[in-house]
Amino acid sequence: MTKVVLYTRDDCGLCGEVREILDELQPELPHELLEVDIESDSGLTARYNERIPVLKIGPYTLEAPIEQIDIEVALRAAAAPAPPSRVEQPKPEMSRSRALGLNRGLLFFARHWLAIFNIIVFMYVSLPFAAPALMKIGAEKPARVIYAVYKPLCHQLAYRSWFVFGEQAVYPLEQTGLSAISYEDLTGNSALDLFAGRDYIGDEQSGYKVALCQRDVAIYGGMLFFGLFFGMVRKRLKPLPILAWAVFGILPLAIDGGSQLLGFVPLINFPVRESTPFLRTLTGALFGVMNVWLAYPYVEETMEETRLAITDKLATAGELSS
Repeated sequence: MTKVVLYTRDDCGLCGEVREILDELQPELPHELLEVDIESDSGLTARYNERIPVLKIGPYTLEAPIEQIDIEVALRAAAAPAPPSRVEQPKPEMSRSRALGLNRGLLFFARHWLAIFNIIVFMYVSLPFAAPALMKIGAEKPARVIYAVYKPLCHQLAYRSWFVFGEQAVYPLEQTGLSAISYEDLTGNSALDLFAGRDYIGDEQSGYKVALCQRDVAIYGGMLFFGLFFGMVRKRLKPLPILAWAVFGILPLAIDGGSQLLGFVPLINFPVRESTPFLRTLTGALFGVMNVWLAYPYVEETMEETRLAITDKLATAGELSS
């Protein structure tokens, strides 16, 4: 029997006329009618608010104005046997319950992707602060697990990281010229000994190192901040132009971080330079914010299309829950 889906709502007079036509055609062209209230789902409301009544008859979709002849033709076409085709190998079919579960899972993700992304970024940027907190209370083993997990993801150089629970928030290299106890004075290590710089965690007096460097904390902090902001303006914010992303997101980071590396390249004779916590934080935050501004509007557009497609599919199957 042909399945017919009528998208309607309480105050739709034209929908009643379509319903009467379907009732008249039922004896001659039997069909199964399913009515879907578009106000039961925000996605359906956004899609069909100005278009109802919308009638789906098998593979055919009719929109207002809908005449009786249009409905009759669509019903006959949908009920007609399919033309013979080449013999194909049978394909394994997914069970109905499994398919519905998959679609509901995808719909949940499409509706809540921003919250999921923000939670993931929050966990990623906050867990490194748990490491010094654990060191402070004497839970050294779990703290070192966090340092070890983040070590492949960040250089963790002590002189480019934040410290908490100590005398200073940073212990920069002497060449930065900041009025603070330098990393060299604190540890007696040379800045050229990168392994020592990575391994130094801190102590009770100096405090303990955050498991992400200053720039990475700023990058993911910027992503989290703008991700939360995006939740308030997601329908109005347009994607950042690619040129603006390059100028305000990539260029400052490349200049600040790249100029540090050039000082160690042989034969270039570039002056050795060490950035400051302020510049690392500024360029990192700009990079994080610009990336989210560039990407999230496109993700939202894709998720909106996914929400509409899956909502439509569940409504057609009579499985939509508001």
